[in-house]
Amino acid sequence: MMVRRKTRQVKVGAVPLGGDAPVVVQSMTSGYTHEIDNCVREINKLAAAGADIVRVAVPERKDTEALPEILRQVTVPIVADVHFHFQRALEAVEAGVHKIRLNPGNISDRQQVERVIDACRERRLPIRIGVNEGSIVERRDKQKRRRELAAVFGDDRQGRLLAIMIAKLEEYLEIFHVRNFHDLVISAKSIDPLLVIAAYTEISRRFDYPLHLGVTHAGPKETGTIRSVVPLGTLLTNGIGDTIRISYANDPIYEVQDGLELLYVLGLRPRRGAELIACPTCGRIQVDLFTLVQQVNRKLKEEITLPLKVAVMGCVVNGPGECEGADVAIFAGDKRGIIYVQGEKVANVPEEEILDTLLEHCKSFQERVRRGEARLGQKSVDIIPPAPEGDVGSGYAKIVEEKRSGARTGLTLPVVSR
Repeated sequence: MMVRRKTRQVKVGAVPLGGDAPVVVQSMTSGYTHEIDNCVREINKLAAAGADIVRVAVPERKDTEALPEILRQVTVPIVADVHFHFQRALEAVEAGVHKIRLNPGNISDRQQVERVIDACRERRLPIRIGVNEGSIVERRDKQKRRRELAAVFGDDRQGRLLAIMIAKLEEYLEIFHVRNFHDLVISAKSIDPLLVIAAYTEISRRFDYPLHLGVTHAGPKETGTIRSVVPLGTLLTNGIGDTIRISYANDPIYEVQDGLELLYVLGLRPRRGAELIACPTCGRIQVDLFTLVQQVNRKLKEEITLPLKVAVMGCVVNGPGECEGADVAIFAGDKRGIIYVQGEKVANVPEEEILDTLLEHCKSFQERVRRGEARLGQKSVDIIPPAPEGDVGSGYAKIVEEKRSGARTGLTLPVVSR
């Protein structure tokens, strides 16, 4: 059983983060914050997809000036992302945001950082600080930068970079400790998944602050999914991590969807909506399975809100066995599909009717669950696969006939009596 690391807990608006609270999913808007209508539309879209917290960038004063109106029109907690200008942080606090993302390394005047700390303490707002592979090496002092780069790119680059990340994080934390401020969330991001695992594992040993997991500039979704899920899944499985952001160079809605799915499959959040399982690529498939799966997936997202397990299988070989754990299932043969509801066969339909009939039974079963007439995952029923030449017309009879007529099939098949 997965045992989560115990951390301090902070409150981001009404959302608890750390301690025994569920792992929180967050994302960041991709548009300009000062474009209020677009920003609100994007925040609400992310919230509807399941984001618990949304971060917005506030690089300019016109962005912080937009915050009060934005906050009036959204329901999820908002984090203001501040890097170079401490005044933006003070303005965001005054506007009423629920958390500040601050990079102390980008603000050279310590007194300015302390003013932000004091403002957040007064409002009881948490602050996320972190180290990032792309920003931890000195930028202003050229001699110091050369020394640090020489260390990073020497032998055992990962170990040296990890040492710099930990040292920088400790340097930042000292600023907050002196001010006796501990409502902190910390992060340590890299493009390297192995370094991400190593950094958060080490940080979790040293500090009890809640951890924000993520991979920096992970790339497009096509490759970023693997780059993000491998380290985040590893850390979460080992009980490390209190909030996650999967980062893509893409529509942030995918960040939320994939972040939630990661938590669902690890059992860290109760699933919302249907769970769809389906066959992989296979030469035995006798319907247009991949189109069907996409259509089913889209319809389930539109129509099903309970966590039904729905299976779409493309043949009679593995289909029956893999359908057994599903609430609603279909496995297909030659242009036909057999539909089961909790192990009971309810329909045998031609391919063109599969989608509508399957959805009809999903909706009907969902209503039965809501009325208390059925329970999700209640039955474990052995599904007996049909005779290959029977209900789904797999072509077995044709093969047998060819063998009888002397065709060279290379197969030795028993003759099934009808």
